[in-house]
Amino acid sequence: MGNEIVRIGIFICNRYHTCAGGKCLRSLRNREGAFSLYKDREAELVGYTTCDGCPGGNIEYAPAEMKKNDATVIHLATGMLVGYPPCPRIDYFRRYIDTAFGLPVVVGTHPIPEKYWTIHSAMKTWDSPLWQELISKVSCDPETRLAYN
Repeated sequence: MGNEIVRIGIFICNRYHTCAGGKCLRSLRNREGAFSLYKDREAELVGYTTCDGCPGGNIEYAPAEMKKNDATVIHLATGMLVGYPPCPRIDYFRRYIDTAFGLPVVVGTHPIPEKYWTIHSAMKTWDSPLWQELISKVSCDPETRLAYN
């Protein structure tokens, strides 16, 4: 990705369709969670939408619009990881967007809030190697998790 501006498209889970995006935008501004990838880079949000609900029909179309708006990366929001249950299609979405649109996909936006970390840890939701990979960009220290509660 070099030093050019990172242009980001974000997909959120449709069950959170009324979300104002505060945690995602705060973490983008502060370069926290998955946005720490762009710590020393200029970043611009070029798209923000829902998956359109299960099974994710918007994943088939919206990345094309984001790409027309110069998106260079797509983020699948942390809400897809922490919901009850987490999105069962997130890995498919990640692979589909990359294959169909040639856009890299990062799983996660803001750090996982502590309240979700606690329950999913107790439930062993994320114990598999795939889930460990999926949450890797938004796992963080307890202090940061508490700040995003």
